[in-house]
Order: sequence, then structure tokens, then C-alpha cells
Amino acid sequence: MIELGRTWQNNILPINSTIRDAITLLSRIDYKIILVVNEDSSLKGTISDGDIRRGLLRGLDLNSSTNSVINFNPLTVDSTVSKKFISGLMVTHRLLQIPILDKQKHVIGLHVWTEINSPDARRNIMVIMAGGKGSRLMPHTDNCPKPLLKVSGKPILEHIILRAKNQGFHHFILAIHYLGKMIEDYFGNGDNFDVKIEYLREKSPLGTVGALSLLKTIPKEPFVITNGDVITGISYGDMLDFHNSQDAAATMAVRTYELQNQFGVVETNGIEVIGYQEKPVYRSNINAGVYVIEPSSLNYLSKSRPTDMPNLLDTLMNNNRKVIAYHIHEDWHDIGRPYDLLNIESEI
Repeated sequence: MIELGRTWQNNILPINSTIRDAITLLSRIDYKIILVVNEDSSLKGTISDGDIRRGLLRGLDLNSSTNSVINFNPLTVDSTVSKKFISGLMVTHRLLQIPILDKQKHVIGLHVWTEINSPDARRNIMVIMAGGKGSRLMPHTDNCPKPLLKVSGKPILEHIILRAKNQGFHHFILAIHYLGKMIEDYFGNGDNFDVKIEYLREKSPLGTVGALSLLKTIPKEPFVITNGDVITGISYGDMLDFHNSQDAAATMAVRTYELQNQFGVVETNGIEVIGYQEKPVYRSNINAGVYVIEPSSLNYLSKSRPTDMPNLLDTLMNNNRKVIAYHIHEDWHDIGRPYDLLNIESEI
């Protein structure tokens, strides 16, 4: 059942109220629809701002009864209707609100467009590896950690966090080392971004996954890991759902990479030419720097020992644990060189 709006009760107006009462109520409520109810609390109809305006244009005044402006046949649903179906109804009928009724036609809630189309909250943690020095980006990273380099006015790390937040993630753990205090000072505990942020502080570099050995509490559910220098249009939630459906220990996001030879390629057998390709394109799957990991996979890490993600995945596979690929087709930018920083700035 979809969570009902928290303040819909404030939208209730008794039958036989006046247009003045309706206008006063509309000025106070968050959701701009009035739910007019009978004495037994069953829904009589609804009133919108437009209904009142049309009534006043017909010559009604502020003391006129709301019966003159009520929509007596509003679209309503019961509590069992799916979120997807409700969203479709709203689009089809151009509605921002739909009342929810029980079998006796009593109002029990109100579906609102902004709530229906917001992502479901996810309990899963997202870990962001933000401890690297970014040597290839120097001098940009001489006095600034790579995750704080700005793209379109915001740090790379902020882009990642806000994109994940918009997909329902609210608990983040940042692994930090190089100039980590600057990252802590910028993001704090996450309150300014309406999320929760914690930190894994590496005393020395622990690789692309070794910092997870510092976790004080092992997550209870699969969690997302992303490199702190990857900006992508990937749906982290979809990747997580795919992982959950495959009974895997780990999932790696992969992206097709194309490399075109600038010359014609000749295939020979001794001195005999047996084939020729004009500037062939070679395709391969590359690591996109985003993963989903089962909590049990952390058992293969040693405390405070440097470990890179490929080493962990190899260990999992050597122990007959399933590792799968999640192919992404969305925009993807790995910001490792000054050229990458300029390129993504121009694209975004």
C-alpha cells in the first residue's frame, strides 16, 4: 500500500460550508484540493482553486454555498491500486491529486503527484571511494581532493550523492584519505543535503575496496559501491534490483568500449593474404567503477590491508562465489585526467 500523504486531513471541509470557508482553507493547506465530506465523513466531492474562480465568474459571492462549486464526480481510487497505475491516471486526466476512499466512501488518504513520482526510499547503503590522490589530475589536485573538483559548479562527489538521493538512497559512507578533512568539512554529516553521511578514514591508502575492512558495522543488505570520480546516468536502484534477482555475491557495472584501428588490417598466412578489414572496430567490456556487493563478501577482506576491487572479485570467483556483469548504456564519465575534466564540463 502506498504511504498516504501526512497532511491530507487538513484538506477536509464539512458540507454546507461557504466559498469564503473554502478560500480560507485553500490558503492554508499544502495540497491544493479540498475534500468536501458529508456528516458521516463520506466524500461528497472536491473543490479546486479553478472551481472557485469559475463560480465567482458566474456571479457567486463569498457567502455562497460550496455546493455551487463542488465537483460531485471526482476521480477516486481505493488503497489497493498500484503506484504505477495511479501515476498513469494522473497523466491521462491531468490531475495532481486523487482522493483515496474505503468501501464506505470515507476518505482515508490523498495521492499527490510529487509523492507518487518520488522514488521509493531504499535502506541500502551506498559507499563512495573518495580517498584517492588523483595524481593524473595534478596540478588540479595539488590542494583539492579529486572528488571535490567542480563540474558545472558542483563537486564531482556532490553530483554522485544527489543523483543517488534522487533515486531513493539516503545513507552514504565515504572512504577518505588524501585531503579527507576537506571532504568532511564540505559534506559534514549530510544534514545540508538531507542525507546521512558517515566516513571511513584511511590512515594509509587501502586501494579501491580495502577501506571496507574498516566498517564498524557490517551492512545487513546488499550495498552499492562507486568510485568517487565516476559521473554516470546509471540507475543505481535498477542495478541493485538486478543484483538481487541473480543470487550473486557481487555485481560489476560494465560498459562497451569501442576502439577503431586507424589503419586497414591485413590478415596473412605466411606471405599469402587471406583477409583484409578496413579500419576495424574492436569492442570490449570495461569496468565502469560501480558495484553491488553482498555483505558476506566482506569476509574475504583483511583488516586495514590494501585491496583493489579486481582482487576481491577474483577471490570471490576462486571461492566459487558468483560474480556477474550489469551492462550499462547510460552516460558514463571516468574523470581521471585533465582532458576528462574538460570534456565532461563541456558535455554537461
